[in-house]
Amino acid sequence: MIAGLLLAAGGGRRLGGRPKALLPYRGRPLVENAVRVLREAGCGPVHVVLGASAAEVRERADLTGCVVVDNPDWAEGMGSSLRAGLASLAGTGARAALVSLVDQPGIGPAAVARVREAYRSPASLAAAAYDGERGHPVLFGSDRWADITATAEGDKGARVHLTDHADELTLVECGDIAEAFDIDTPPDLARLA
Repeated sequence: MIAGLLLAAGGGRRLGGRPKALLPYRGRPLVENAVRVLREAGCGPVHVVLGASAAEVRERADLTGCVVVDNPDWAEGMGSSLRAGLASLAGTGARAALVSLVDQPGIGPAAVARVREAYRSPASLAAAAYDGERGHPVLFGSDRWADITATAEGDKGARVHLTDHADELTLVECGDIAEAFDIDTPPDLARLA
């Protein structure tokens, strides 16, 4: 069982405070697309970490079947959401967490499935690559969760762990089937059309 872990807590500071999870995409909140992608790629269960406007996201987005995790410390950055999400997976029997970000709609099920297929053991460590550059999603075998939780701070997320264990990281090229852009600033919103 490889769980999908969707980080969707961001407040969209550079978007004027519009929570990224609720940005409109194909007529629905962006968070719903990200959940669908994880499910279609074969991940389950799917845990969704919310933060900014969590009550509104719960009200407006269909997260049926997901484990919704509230991160009260979301303003501290992605690291706190990653910690909350990994903690929510404890005791689920998941062998790995495939971590994706809500604001990357150019990454679809084919790329996520490709990274998922890199799972080999509870010590697995894999990441999508775009023209050889590490990106998202990232797969963390369950043996790595404690170390990641201990080092995930601010907006760095798991960067410290990934850097410290670069020689163990499997890069999975996805540039042929996905686009790794983020929705961070008002001009980026055009990519949601």
